[in-house]
Amino acid sequence: MHRLPIRLVLAAAPVAFGLLLAPASAQDAKVWKHGVIDPKGDAGFSFMVGERDFAAKQGLKVEIVALKDGAVAHKGLLAGELQSIESFPGASIMAGSRGADIRIIGCDWPALTHGLMVRAPIKSVADLKGKTVAVAAPGSLPGLVLGAILDKYNVPRSEVKTAPLGGDPTRFKALLNHVVDASINVSEFIPLAPKDITMLVPGHVALPNFVRNCITTTGKTIAERPDDTVKFLAAEIEALRYATKHRDETVALTRRVTHAKADDPRPEFAFDDTVKNKLLDTEVALPLDKLGFMQESFIKAGNLKAPYDLHKITAPEIRTKALAKIGG
Repeated sequence: MHRLPIRLVLAAAPVAFGLLLAPASAQDAKVWKHGVIDPKGDAGFSFMVGERDFAAKQGLKVEIVALKDGAVAHKGLLAGELQSIESFPGASIMAGSRGADIRIIGCDWPALTHGLMVRAPIKSVADLKGKTVAVAAPGSLPGLVLGAILDKYNVPRSEVKTAPLGGDPTRFKALLNHVVDASINVSEFIPLAPKDITMLVPGHVALPNFVRNCITTTGKTIAERPDDTVKFLAAEIEALRYATKHRDETVALTRRVTHAKADDPRPEFAFDDTVKNKLLDTEVALPLDKLGFMQESFIKAGNLKAPYDLHKITAPEIRTKALAKIGG
């Protein structure tokens, strides 16, 4: 059986909150391990399900595991080391189309927080011709976002250079240091940017049908732990409802998870940006229309060869039961 790398499990230990905060009466509750990828300035929303008694009320102990990327998350999920993950649905769609036992049960981030950040004198997407844009690994979200933006503004992909530079902090530093002319980055870096760097195209505006993250599990987990799967999603929904209404607590959780310094403006900015632009869905709906649009984009980009029946990798009944349990 595949095991999560030891260094990742150890690194995740400080952010496994469910057991620490569960009341004494919940000591016999079942453990549910949930993976979250690369915690950012809005991590308080994603980690809230491990706080308070959201899980304990459902008879679960949610242990949140912070992982470095989607590849590790999906491997851990499919190996049974994790019961669920919060991840980019594009990776789940592609894995499912290749026969992986994937089930998307709802999408908590139905809109992008990523966008196209540029350095002056770039003033339009057309100005990117001949320029270099920082993305992440081939097939990852940043590269797909860039490709979709270029298509939307009729700029040939072949006329724009890309540099795979890793995570958001690395890409932002490359932009700051003039290594690249533009970068696909999450919006939380806006308050850190000098005046000559701007968010030219917010992803949620240019690509309203692109989904950032969904909650994914496996068919095996649903078959073996059907009630617990429903209970976890119920706890997740209640936690997200709470998080959006408690700014200070959510921001404080973000700082704790990401070890942000007191003068780092990103947690507050990310919270306000998320709520203002409705980037988070507290009800964790399953937007099959958006997932279908994304699949078409992957085919156009060459990541998929043909359409795949998304009903085979989704399980909407889990959300229906979760809402019935807590009141939808």
